Amino acid sequence: MRLAEGVYAVPVLHERLEFASAVRDALAEMAPDAVAVEVPSSLSAIWQRVIDRLPAISVVLYETAADETIYLPVQPADPAVEASRWARERGLPLICADLDVDGYADHRDPVPDPYAVTRLGAVRFYESVRDAARAPDALDARREAAIAFRIQEARRAGAARVLAVLGIRHIEGVRNALVDRQAAPFTPPARKNVRFVHLHPDSLGEVLVEPPFYVAAYEARRGGLKAEATAAEPAAAGRDYGAFRVLSGGGGDDPSRIRAAVARAAQGTEPIDRLRLQWGLIDESARALASAAPDERVEPWQRRHLARFSRNLARASGMLVADLFDLVVAARSCVSDNFAWELHRLAVSYPWQAASATDAPTARIKAEELSDGTRRVRLTRRLPRVKTRRPESLLRRRRREERFPGEWLEGFGDEMVCSYPPEDAIVEAFGGFLRKKGKSILSEEAARSVPFTTSVLDGIDVRETIRHWTEKRLYVREMGRIPGNIGAVVVIFDEDAGGEPELYPYHLTWLGEHEQESDMAFYATAPDRGIVGPGICRVTYGGFFLSYPPGRLADVWTDGDYRFAESKPEVLLAAALDYAQERIVVHAAPRPPRALFHQIAARLNRRILHLPLGTLSPTTLKRVRVMHVLSGHDKRQIAGDYVW
Repeated sequence: MRLAEGVYAVPVLHERLEFASAVRDALAEMAPDAVAVEVPSSLSAIWQRVIDRLPAISVVLYETAADETIYLPVQPADPAVEASRWARERGLPLICADLDVDGYADHRDPVPDPYAVTRLGAVRFYESVRDAARAPDALDARREAAIAFRIQEARRAGAARVLAVLGIRHIEGVRNALVDRQAAPFTPPARKNVRFVHLHPDSLGEVLVEPPFYVAAYEARRGGLKAEATAAEPAAAGRDYGAFRVLSGGGGDDPSRIRAAVARAAQGTEPIDRLRLQWGLIDESARALASAAPDERVEPWQRRHLARFSRNLARASGMLVADLFDLVVAARSCVSDNFAWELHRLAVSYPWQAASATDAPTARIKAEELSDGTRRVRLTRRLPRVKTRRPESLLRRRRREERFPGEWLEGFGDEMVCSYPPEDAIVEAFGGFLRKKGKSILSEEAARSVPFTTSVLDGIDVRETIRHWTEKRLYVREMGRIPGNIGAVVVIFDEDAGGEPELYPYHLTWLGEHEQESDMAFYATAPDRGIVGPGICRVTYGGFFLSYPPGRLADVWTDGDYRFAESKPEVLLAAALDYAQERIVVHAAPRPPRALFHQIAARLNRRILHLPLGTLSPTTLKRVRVMHVLSGHDKRQIAGDYVW
């Protein structure tokens, strides 16, 4: 937008991602000789210092004459910061053109959702709000005259083209001030205690207007960060323990993984789009949830409901796109508190922000220090159980942490691994339930209704009696005889699609330890992703197979007879048909098996009874899916302190 001869402007809303992108496009197209930004001239020196610190985020602090502290965050997705950074990188004059004034009113102008500029462009967005009424402000006139003076001064110094990045409300005032030659403004008041601090990562979500994940995506796009270069897993470090390898040894988020997530969300050549970033944030949060707890997954229908609910929340707030608060509320309502926690944790992550800095003190700043209009949402996560009913048990509990990375994996190099008996009881009870359910279904299939003569058989058939009411006869039901007993149970929670990385890489076959326990073969998540105690790893079943009586099962995963199977679930079903001593094999899975397996079952005089997984209780399935692998029988004595 042209303001005067050799002077151009980009109208912006401060601290907004879309306008920072628009400023970057304007700078690339115009290539000006000097850049002017709406920053007080008294802060010029410290402003340039914090610009040079980027991508590390700083906060400039100074005090007014009334001893009020002013906070000025400096982050990449701000139009004034983008313009300043562009000028500094190219060695061009950077003009901090604003006038430093005290007592400036806190104007809250009614403007559309900043996302509209993505569709309209900065000029049309400006034209849509230019004529909105607001009372004239004498301080605004002084500031606009000072900005015009410094732009004119840059023109006299030889800058052929000056690009000014100005708030929408100041465009017309600066245009009018540029008509006449402006006098030098009065000396700004001396500021006390002007300084900058390095913002602690925990405070990013409290201070920044934009979610730090969006800011990081903008920085990734600006710096040309490639998703392919960062999406790979970090190089393994530490020591090997048999089939396990320690990748990291502490808590907290891995910056390389967050950087990879940011790069994936920011990739593309089209202009950066808040809706795409929001969907990328949801996708990465779902990925993080599946990695932390594979038994909790975000289903497609939940994504649809989340998108619809967040849109409605945005409309209720008069916005086009939901903000972070509404997005977290929608995630909690449509998926779970755990997913909302993962989404918020990722949304406030910014991988370039260290916990401390050498050139500035580190500060933690709360949202309450900056604004009174904060909103809160309470998330109830599923956490480890830390108390028991008996106080004496609580006193004996001595749950400790790892002393060094990999300590808890010591002992897993041995061949001896075992299960946790209380979880074995849960699985056996579930297997028994499926056997009873299978018998009931088969009996129902063979049942028949007959008129009552001398016996009620298995009970009165009310439906048939009503259907034949005109006959004035009573019908009774006779349950059919099932064609054999249940010999094995196969449960498939999730079919391993064989993608990269493999979701269920751990598979094992183990034998029952007594006559009340079945042999089992299963595939599950990698134990080293869920180290919860010394020699205790938490895994999530992808599927398992139970065979009774115990002590007969060979290693089904290395058996050459099952090479025709195309997936892990098919290996389990083939083994179940092979080892079952009774005729019926119960198959509980999301999908029925291929026709080939029914043919194999018929040749072996077996029958597959498929139970859709959706007919079973989700709460029960979620409870059964979790198990713990112990590095030896001695760990059973302490497992109760770490299992949850």
